[in-house]
Amino acid sequence: MLIKRPADIRPSEITDRSTYLARRRFILGTGALIAATTIPGLRKEAHGASRQKFGQLAKSPFSTNEELTSYEDVTTYNNFYEFGTDKGDPARISEEFNPRPWSVSVSGECAKPGTYDLDDLVKPAALEERIYRLRCVEAWSMVIPWVGLPLGPLLKRFEPTGNAKYVEFRTLHDPARMPGQRRTVLKWPYREGLRMDEAMHPLTIFAVGLYGEELPNQNGAPLRLVVPWKYGFKSIKSIVSIRFTQRRPQTSWSMRAASEYGFYSNVNPQVDHPRWSQAKERRIGDGPSLLPFRVPKREARMFNGYAEQVASLYRGMDLRKQF
Repeated sequence: MLIKRPADIRPSEITDRSTYLARRRFILGTGALIAATTIPGLRKEAHGASRQKFGQLAKSPFSTNEELTSYEDVTTYNNFYEFGTDKGDPARISEEFNPRPWSVSVSGECAKPGTYDLDDLVKPAALEERIYRLRCVEAWSMVIPWVGLPLGPLLKRFEPTGNAKYVEFRTLHDPARMPGQRRTVLKWPYREGLRMDEAMHPLTIFAVGLYGEELPNQNGAPLRLVVPWKYGFKSIKSIVSIRFTQRRPQTSWSMRAASEYGFYSNVNPQVDHPRWSQAKERRIGDGPSLLPFRVPKREARMFNGYAEQVASLYRGMDLRKQF
């Protein structure tokens, strides 16, 4: 039997959706699953205690009108390596994770650095619902009703200086609470970054919930980034640090494999991953629910379908080289 070290694990070797869901549905039984996810009042939380439900939320004009991915799929099929590399690990292993109290440190090229309590940063009155597509580099996608607020106005509160060309984000580093960090799959803590114009773009949000409720742990509670025109790994979860920088920051997947994961990571069906095509995608929930391996593929769209809004950010760039 071949045993691989954690550092040798590649994303393509992680349990695929078809195997995971077929096994899961067999164990749970389809009748109970349908009742739990479709009958009002009977749906149980995917994992963990009941979550706060938000009040009336403003509807964003940026939202897509595409059919939503089910709450069940959104909360049980996740990439969150801090809680394991199998798609089902985050929901299972993060059950006891407590995301409160929570604070975010702000540093670097800004006039108002400091440590801010999450409740001081995120006011309920500023929240809105945004229905965004989420496309992952493994060529699967979802449509999720996020609850969040635009990132740009929040960053302006810290008064970034003229030297701030980029903004770096980091995830909580706590192996006792996030046992996936005990493995060397990535160099912890997880880190991501955006160019300032990307961060300030009105499509970029900080999300604190989905489906009208607080974020489940497995989806990045209590605070995550959502950048809908980029591959999902750019949307860093459980953020504890914001740092304004003059130089482009290092990012976790680029540090892991620079030839496979670039800094920009814009969804681009014309640029393949070295080990698979990015030209098509599978929408989670498409096709016969009991035959996930037969889910049809869709044509992928440039910038994940948000080209009209964001293409101007990259005018003059060679997106094959600056991927």
